[in-house]
Amino acid sequence: MNFPLQHQRALVTGASSGIGRAIAIALAQSGCSVALVGRSLDKLEALAAEIADTPGAAQVYSLDLSQLDAVAPRTQSIVDAFGTPDILVNSAGIAHTRPLADTSLKDWRQALDLNLTSVFEVAKAVLPGMRSQGRGTILNIASVAARQVFPDWGLYCVTKAALVAFSQALALEERPRGIRVTVLSPGSVNTPLWDTDTVDADFDRSLMLTPETVAQAALQAILLPPEAVITEMTLLPSVGTF
Repeated sequence: MNFPLQHQRALVTGASSGIGRAIAIALAQSGCSVALVGRSLDKLEALAAEIADTPGAAQVYSLDLSQLDAVAPRTQSIVDAFGTPDILVNSAGIAHTRPLADTSLKDWRQALDLNLTSVFEVAKAVLPGMRSQGRGTILNIASVAARQVFPDWGLYCVTKAALVAFSQALALEERPRGIRVTVLSPGSVNTPLWDTDTVDADFDRSLMLTPETVAQAALQAILLPPEAVITEMTLLPSVGTF
């Protein structure tokens, strides 16, 4: 049986749940060794045990990406232990739902730190190794909210729009070095994000995309021949809400 990502390494942030978890499984099923990065060590270890039954493999690394002072040194230690990843998936994120006028500076900083600045820090830690080997794929998970603004989701929209711009700039800068950058912007996805205490929304989650569907789209972009790249992908539910 052919496993197209055999002998490749991937680092996935936000791997303990939702889209990050689904992408980690899809990569492992394709033969990839995956560094699982997230806050919940218990969830990461449970995922690693699940991946043990796939053609791939997994290592677990706990890291709270909202603690910015720790992100760069901890990511570097992960790269030192795991090896330079061929694939980096930035999937960790947070959402706050309230009008911008009622958004606290604390919440503003928290969302920017996790949804944007942590991606910047993780990418900087991984890029030297990718540049040295002359190849690499970086996949950043944004949102349709980067293009379609929704009331009470202003902070989330701002962070995801900035992530798209960051990804586009990084793609242009790193293309000459053989590094591909893709930003994937899904519509509503049925993940535990909707159950967090920072989100107040009442949507029919049965009509949303599943994390596994998003993971399949991500895998298609990753599996393209090295001379091709999807720079930006928008994935919407075929029915229901955005």
